[in-house]
Parts: sequence; C-alpha cells; structure tokens
Amino acid sequence: MTIQLYCFGESGNSYKAALALQLSGLDWEPVFVDFFNGAARTPEYRAINEMGEAPVMVDGDVKLSQSGVIQQYVTDKTGKFGGTSQAEKYEVLRWVLWDNHKLSSQAGMTRFMINFLPEKHRNPDVIDFAKGRLKAAYAVLNNHLDGRDWIVGDAITNADLSCCGYLYYPEPFGFDRKDWPHIDAWLDRIAALPGWKHPYDLMPGRPSDRGL
Repeated sequence: MTIQLYCFGESGNSYKAALALQLSGLDWEPVFVDFFNGAARTPEYRAINEMGEAPVMVDGDVKLSQSGVIQQYVTDKTGKFGGTSQAEKYEVLRWVLWDNHKLSSQAGMTRFMINFLPEKHRNPDVIDFAKGRLKAAYAVLNNHLDGRDWIVGDAITNADLSCCGYLYYPEPFGFDRKDWPHIDAWLDRIAALPGWKHPYDLMPGRPSDRGL
C-alpha cells in the first residue's frame, strides 16, 4: 500500500517527513494541502489532523502528524536514519528536539513573516529578534559539523533530516550558506544522496503558484 503524505512544498516541516520517506525507499506519494487558501482549517482536514497542520502521514490504518514522529515511523519501518547504537539513538533524538525548538521553529516563523505575511503586518523588530536567535542556532550547528560529515555518527540520520528542513529554501530568512561553511558542505552531502530532491520538486505547491 502506498503511503500518503499530506503536505505542501513551502512547508519545511513537511519536507522533513517527505525527505525521510523519499530517501528510505518506501512507496509513498504526496497529497497537496492548499494551506495558504485555508485547507488545513476545514472540517474535512481537521478530520485527518485535529491540529490543523501539515504534514500528516497515512499508511493504511496508521495516521501520524508531526514531522519528528513521521521520521521515527520511517525508521521503525525500515531500520534507517535512527543511529546504530542506543547512545546514537538518544543523540539523534536530542538533535531532533533541538531543531524543533531552536532552529526550524524560528526559521519557519521568520521565513513566513518576511516572505508570506502581508507587508503591513511585518514587524521589523520581531523579525530582527528572530534573525538573532537563528544566527545563534546556525552557529551551534555549524560548529558541531566542523570535522563531521553528519550530525550523529557516520551516516545520515533523522537529526540531519530534521535540521536541514528549512535550509534549502531560496526565500530570505536570515540564512546565507556561504556564511556557514560547515553547514554548506553538509547540505551538499545530503543533496548528493541518491533520490534527494529540492522541496519544491519533492512536494506540490510553491510561491510562484500564488504569484509570489
């Protein structure tokens, strides 16, 4: 049975789940969520995910939301991306939780405010504050990757798939790859993996569809 992932291309959190499915080799397909036109707030979608968010994965009778949970499901199903020892498994989880709190949460909000929020609602002080927090997170990740190919262990894990979620997007949000050479090289390593695709190629929906 083909796994369905309810997602949209602009969503970095959707990309984390989609990339895990894509690189795992599982049979899956994206189901477009027209998020910017309110699809996630409809009763029909709330029946799929009461939280009104994307992504949502449906695999037969299994229905899961939250990208980190979906990544773990892929790991449990395939044995991939979870680390090779108990210590690595905890380290992978540590970085996934760090990303969700310190990196992706700030990147997603900042990117939305700068690029997708109506200009009259963009508060420059809030944006600058968020960029400052992001700069600190980039520094943590860049320093950690100095001398490493992957965040944990000797192969790609959910730590990498989570932390890279927003970092391939072209829209500005306070991230320039050339400023962070170890992150830059790490993103190249991920992009060189068989099956890798850019978020706008892996999932339906992109800003140009809405004239942006």
